[in-house]
Amino acid sequence: MVPDLLWDDVRWFFDPGVMGSLPDVWVPGASVEDWQSVLDLVAAQGWTFQYSEGAAVLPLPAAAAVLSRPAGAECPELRVWPSADVLAIFRFCAANEIDFDVDLRELQGQERLDVFCGFLMAIGRCLGKAVLMDSEGGDGSHPVLGFDVGADRVVVMAGPPVR
Repeated sequence: MVPDLLWDDVRWFFDPGVMGSLPDVWVPGASVEDWQSVLDLVAAQGWTFQYSEGAAVLPLPAAAAVLSRPAGAECPELRVWPSADVLAIFRFCAANEIDFDVDLRELQGQERLDVFCGFLMAIGRCLGKAVLMDSEGGDGSHPVLGFDVGADRVVVMAGPPVR
């Protein structure tokens, strides 16, 4: 299988000095049903995961229950390992946007890039929606790469940063 992206072509997107250590990854225009589809996908794929609310590790609830928590409640986290060395941390901040962080230090080299692209693709295909990545703290208006539904693959969406 040919990788979606080649490491030598995109390595600068994975440079913590350029993008920050924890770039923002998100699915815009999401819904509670989309969140549930992601939770179902995590279980169906057999990915290792851990759901927590504060310091308490709990069984994975339904998305509707997590997203209907009282105002001011602590934001729950879902940690998902699509492979032993790659972690994505989902935060249930809003029903209309699925967002998660990845640590660029874990995404070095072609093998881990392929894991990351496969993860984005699995989510994007499951939802039929784009899955986008921007620099840490970016405003989301200029994603650098992401799963493109029409192309059915992960694509580059920006050029290298100007130095």
